[in-house]
Amino acid sequence: MEILLMSYLAGTKNITKKYLSKMISNKIVFIPTAGNVEPYTGYIDVGVEMLKSLGYELEIIDISKYDEDYLKDKFSKTECICISGGNTFYLLQELKKKNLVGLLFRRIKEGLFYIGESAGAIIMSENIEYNQIMDDKSIASELDDYTGVNVFDHYVVPHLGEYPFEETAQKTLDTYQDKIPLVPINNNEAVLVDNNGYTVLYESKKVN
Repeated sequence: MEILLMSYLAGTKNITKKYLSKMISNKIVFIPTAGNVEPYTGYIDVGVEMLKSLGYELEIIDISKYDEDYLKDKFSKTECICISGGNTFYLLQELKKKNLVGLLFRRIKEGLFYIGESAGAIIMSENIEYNQIMDDKSIASELDDYTGVNVFDHYVVPHLGEYPFEETAQKTLDTYQDKIPLVPINNNEAVLVDNNGYTVLYESKKVN
């Protein structure tokens, strides 16, 4: 198992390039669903462009718009899944409605290349309720169980010190740091998680 979690996909180009260099194919299933309930989604567009600039072919699939069998087939066969940011609670709700959480857990344990940006990073933890300060959980009216994919035994706090999340990220840190093991990261950092634990990586400034 080796997964890559970050705040901002476009801010971690070199880290992402190195992580994906071990892939055999150049195809990525890209899930923008968390952005469906967000007023601003420009970060999704720049993330898509960044991956394309590295030579990857993206199949963009909004899981709220496809049936369970189709999605399970896609999740089962792809070498890489990237889930971008947005509302974490809405994202988890849609994954659970299509019964994809268990499958995603199994695929990651089998060695799936997984990139999780912001909400896509947070859902890797055991429970996402700690993110209720940054995200409005009432948007996910059908979600009553906040159990995440549970492949990472820590809890990512994205966007530390980054606009417009300066206050909510810090408040999340202050509220939960004595309760659960948090890993705060800014928009130019990523967390590489494997079977031995995790490493925080810092984006190099050199332009490739």
